[in-house]
Amino acid sequence: MDSAEYERKIAARFATFDQDGNGYIDREDFSTAAKAVLAEFAVAARSDKGQEVFAGAEAFWQGMAGIADVDGDQRVSREEFITGAAKRLRDNPQRFAEIARPFLRAVIAVAHGDGEGAAATPAAAARVLRVLGTPEHLAGPVSQALDADGDGLITEAEILAAFAGYCGVAAPDA
Repeated sequence: MDSAEYERKIAARFATFDQDGNGYIDREDFSTAAKAVLAEFAVAARSDKGQEVFAGAEAFWQGMAGIADVDGDQRVSREEFITGAAKRLRDNPQRFAEIARPFLRAVIAVAHGDGEGAAATPAAAARVLRVLGTPEHLAGPVSQALDADGDGLITEAEILAAFAGYCGVAAPDA
């Protein structure tokens, strides 16, 4: 992969996390994502599921800040993301996926809708992707691809594997 392609991919990953587009990833971006998911599925923030989504978003933020917020200002700049998070994503994408696990697990429970399910349908996953900023024309195909075994349900393991792959961008000289 050449450096222009690498920069494009890293910019896309950064934009995914920078929900408000202010040029930084911060706690508010994760809170915004949590609120968007809850609103999409009409789940009250004060409900047990709503609180789990917010707790998962906070854990995800703490993990992100822990690996990337070098200057300790409680926000991750694009440069910090590229030099901190992106390098760690390349070095150990599965570890990065693990910091996302509490949020992903809670979102799956919300998207599942009718109970304690540990999986979501591709249609529900497409809704989540759309509210988190995935363009409409990509959300459906991406959610279908997440169902790796084709059983009509997307499990936590399938989502984590896909997330690790998405985040595991090879360096331009790799």
